[in-house]
Amino acid sequence: MQNPLFVLCARKGSSLMQKRPLLAGAVAAALATYVLVAATAASAADSLLSQGRTATASSTESAAFPASNAVDGNTGTRWSSAFSDPQWLQVDLGASATITSVVLDWEAAYARSFTVQASATGSSWSTLYSTTTGTGGRQTLTVNGTGRYVRVNTTVRATQWGVSLNEFQVYGTGGGTTTPTIPPGAVRVAEFLADCPFTHRLPDDPIVFPNLPGASHMHSFFGSEVTNASTTVNDLLNANSNCNPSIDKSSYWIPTLYRDDVPVEPVTGVFYYLGEGVSDALIAQTQPLPVGLRIVAGNAKATGPNDNTISRWSCLAAGQVPPSHDFVNCPQGAMLESYLDFPHCWDGRNLDSADHKSHMAYPVNNACPASHPVVVPKLRQVMRYPITGDPSHLRLASGPGYTMHGDFFNAWPADEMARRVNDCIRIIVKCGVDGRP
Repeated sequence: MQNPLFVLCARKGSSLMQKRPLLAGAVAAALATYVLVAATAASAADSLLSQGRTATASSTESAAFPASNAVDGNTGTRWSSAFSDPQWLQVDLGASATITSVVLDWEAAYARSFTVQASATGSSWSTLYSTTTGTGGRQTLTVNGTGRYVRVNTTVRATQWGVSLNEFQVYGTGGGTTTPTIPPGAVRVAEFLADCPFTHRLPDDPIVFPNLPGASHMHSFFGSEVTNASTTVNDLLNANSNCNPSIDKSSYWIPTLYRDDVPVEPVTGVFYYLGEGVSDALIAQTQPLPVGLRIVAGNAKATGPNDNTISRWSCLAAGQVPPSHDFVNCPQGAMLESYLDFPHCWDGRNLDSADHKSHMAYPVNNACPASHPVVVPKLRQVMRYPITGDPSHLRLASGPGYTMHGDFFNAWPADEMARRVNDCIRIIVKCGVDGRP
């Protein structure tokens, strides 16, 4: 529905003032009545599942037009994308749902070609609707599908601007419950964790050197008991794990540490999943890590302590020893610690990339870059070794201490990961290995 009258409004794609259609006065009132009637008709048999849910997008025109505006139930706000193709907007329904209709309430900047898709995991999608002749306005699409995530993918804009939705509504049955209540006395840290001891060593790397046994330097593996060069996500999901909780079937691996050429394994490998590094508003929009996602952190080929490496070494119970990118000298009674933070901004599409890093990014200025708009939990890998004294006796299979790196192959069941993200990360509550405060 469009008002034939036009007024000037500002757009930030450049500093220019550009004409955009706006609703005014009686026309706005008439449209509001129409929207109410249309919404009632669309939801006569089923429930509105998307309102107030977590929404993410490929881009935003500016901070004034976030993805959350499209699911806030207010037709006076909108999501607006960057001025380019393609774009997408996605909503997390909280749990699997049967989807019967989708309402797209376009602002004047609409898409001529787009698809509506659903997914159980947020990574593998089925198409519910597709068109190359979109007309904008308010479109009520009758669909038939199931999924936790619903996405509109736009490929051809109808205007010189981006694409913009006043509301993105998904109707059906099912979906998740409301945001959990913060328990009394809860520690306000967004965290859950898995404690995964060492399982085995192999010169294998199923991410960097898939199906090439022996092609890698020696790695120490944690979690899944079956990881080798040929491991797939299905192998992990169907194998045993030594993690606490055992429901975490993921595989984690690092270069083996040697002291005087004798391998030394950590006494513990703890993997924290955190909501940090972005604003609280973005923490509330954190999405579950999709099953099968692969992430590599650190720089195995670093030539110096400051060569694009983010790993750090420190001493447990010896705070007087400053942390370093290289090995440190820990006094008697302490333990050598390794900390490594993984990137937690995802491109929303790829479970891996050619260099095994480009599909992920680190936040900048408390926000994810437009190229990687999906916030996922930040994985922090903490290893503690029974080692003290002169670090000159130490080396990693990849080289000096500053080559420390980590690999993660996600095999958390989707529902378990989603529950922890919802109950711990989004509401900023510290949870234990059971994913509960």
